Amino acid sequence: MNRIEKVLQNDDSAYIYFVKITKTFIIFLSFYTFSILEKNSIYDILDNAIYISSKYFFFSILLTSLYFLISFFFIQNKVYRFNFISFLKEDIIIIFFLQIFIFAIYFIQNKIFIIDSGYIYSIIFLIINLFLTKKIFNFLYNYMINNDIIHKNIMLVGSYEDIIYFFKHKKEKVNVFKCCIINDLSNLNKSLIRSEIKIPVFDQNEDIRSILEYHELGQIWVLESDASKTDKLITNIIKFSVDILIVDLIKKPTELSRNLLYEKFEFRKYEISKFYGPNLLLKIIIDKIFSFIFLIIASPVLLISALLIIIEDGFPLLFTQDRTGWDGRRFKIYKLRTLNKKKFDKTTQVTINDTRKLRCGSFIRKFSIDEIPQLFNVLLGDMSIVGPRPHMVEHDIKYSKLFVNYLKRHKCNPGLTGWAQVNGLRGSTSDEQMKKRMEYDLWYLNNWNIALDLYIILKTFYVVFKYKGE
Repeated sequence: MNRIEKVLQNDDSAYIYFVKITKTFIIFLSFYTFSILEKNSIYDILDNAIYISSKYFFFSILLTSLYFLISFFFIQNKVYRFNFISFLKEDIIIIFFLQIFIFAIYFIQNKIFIIDSGYIYSIIFLIINLFLTKKIFNFLYNYMINNDIIHKNIMLVGSYEDIIYFFKHKKEKVNVFKCCIINDLSNLNKSLIRSEIKIPVFDQNEDIRSILEYHELGQIWVLESDASKTDKLITNIIKFSVDILIVDLIKKPTELSRNLLYEKFEFRKYEISKFYGPNLLLKIIIDKIFSFIFLIIASPVLLISALLIIIEDGFPLLFTQDRTGWDGRRFKIYKLRTLNKKKFDKTTQVTINDTRKLRCGSFIRKFSIDEIPQLFNVLLGDMSIVGPRPHMVEHDIKYSKLFVNYLKRHKCNPGLTGWAQVNGLRGSTSDEQMKKRMEYDLWYLNNWNIALDLYIILKTFYVVFKYKGE
């Protein structure tokens, strides 16, 4: 799964922050470059003494700093805008007023700043650079959409008339409507409806878990034209892990409307995963860095364990198994093989006195060394360092029928370690144990932040020795 897709799943804030940081750097770089090239050649471009001694030094430092503060803390956009108006609002107008403010500071401090042709050219140079930067980021965003680097796989839920009405107004490429559930489908001509809508159509009695997994859905949009019927539309989908939005087809948007689809429909977030935006991006970066470091540190243990497996039972060293990931999407998990290859059975849970275990396998499992190859799953983006542990698909199907909220565990990437594991819930998959794990996992999902992840990582090293595996 492409995790950048998830970073931008619910809004574009992470991309917007990246754009703002880049623009801040462009403002500084523009004045730095102009201050040197105004009276010198390109060969002096690395001579920062010229910049420091120029009249643009103090002015550009103030302008850059104030632009950064205002754009980050006072302008909170959630949707990336492509149009020229946004460029005027976010860049040109802000810079214009910031210049007036800076000149006021100069005046109060009796500093002299000569507004000459050089200054006019420096501002023109800056505006051109910001405009080109805007065009580049527009192109980059469109490129990610057109190449499916970011997209939202969506299922619509509503009546036939509401879905037809909505389709007439959809226009964004980033939203990919994979299928829909029509609540009054039983009263309609199914063949005619399916040919008209042109995406898979289901009724409310279908196996929704299979639909979500097959279509790799990330969001469900419930179309609301009658508020009294909304709860009924949500009943069959609320237990699943996918984000749910309620799209109001009746209420007319106003100037104060903030959450809008296609500038036409107001929506509210009914149930949304906390894993998106800048915080998720930071989690991804931490995952990559830590997994790389841990692989280097653990490589001697991994090599010795691999050698012991080869000596005792030959190849293969690893085994793979289908596990359930984010939004119920399946992936191949990697583990060191600890069972005799002649007695190997992926679907049977390993117990303490399991006769299938290799002699070295008991030691490897006791200290969770067999889990180390999952760091490659983290590097590939299928898993995180911290998150709910991924279970076998068969277990997910079984326990989703026993526990109503079980599938909500899949609202983020599964982890190498998790809140349940550092609280002693490892190994056994009894019904009672799985219920406790689910409760701890759901607590983690509802309370997640980066600090909690770091705490779990640190505590894991202690837990590995205290609560030894089977």
